[in-house]
Amino acid sequence: MPDLLYIAVLTCVGIIAGFINVTAGGGSTLTLPALIFLGLDTSVANGTNRIAILLQNVSAVQSFKQENYFDLKTSLNLAFFTLPGSVAGALLAVRLEDKLFQIILGIVMIGVVISMILPKKKRNTEVEPIKPNMGIYLSMLGIGFYGGFIQVGVGFLLMASLQFLMKLDLVRVNMYKVFIVLIYTIPALLIFTLTDNVNWLFGIFLAIGNVLGGWWGAKMQIKKGEGLIKIVLGLAVFIMALKLLDVF
Repeated sequence: MPDLLYIAVLTCVGIIAGFINVTAGGGSTLTLPALIFLGLDTSVANGTNRIAILLQNVSAVQSFKQENYFDLKTSLNLAFFTLPGSVAGALLAVRLEDKLFQIILGIVMIGVVISMILPKKKRNTEVEPIKPNMGIYLSMLGIGFYGGFIQVGVGFLLMASLQFLMKLDLVRVNMYKVFIVLIYTIPALLIFTLTDNVNWLFGIFLAIGNVLGGWWGAKMQIKKGEGLIKIVLGLAVFIMALKLLDVF
């Protein structure tokens, strides 16, 4: 049984990560290193993180639904195309050597930090939304693979795809995003569980925080001070990534 300090750390990290995941993306840049630094192998940390991701997005979907943001048909269509990729990505993740996955994770985290810090152009949200087409379905297949494999930063990929290919506003982007991640996380978590790569105690405590943060994030969306949060988060994650890469 984790001691009270572990419980407090996992829950607090989960709250922050859940909020970040739902409003933008990149929350797993906090949760994965936290799990690793608390003693889990990277593969087990990767699997354990999926418990929090799953329950966080159940909470977020319900929160969006309460605010009358829900489109089951389109959400299911988009999520369906992530499933083959998610299964393939998770199977690859559980077969990689721990050290190799740690190096990949460190590199990915640095890339996510850079994408968070770089200024983004304002997008025109007044255009008419586009229905899902082959381009968006193919992007969902690739995103499903990435999400099943490593998860870190998948929110940014989903937001970019949904905004550019379907011309959606930010709220609807996040509405679809949380549903898609919820669905593809189910088979990924199953694979990690069957290969004994999940620590359920750590995952449950982390999930409690993620659920609270996900619910709050769906209600609040993007608030003032996001820029400062991203800078602080970026610096912290950058240091964690260098640590994973044995730079110091």
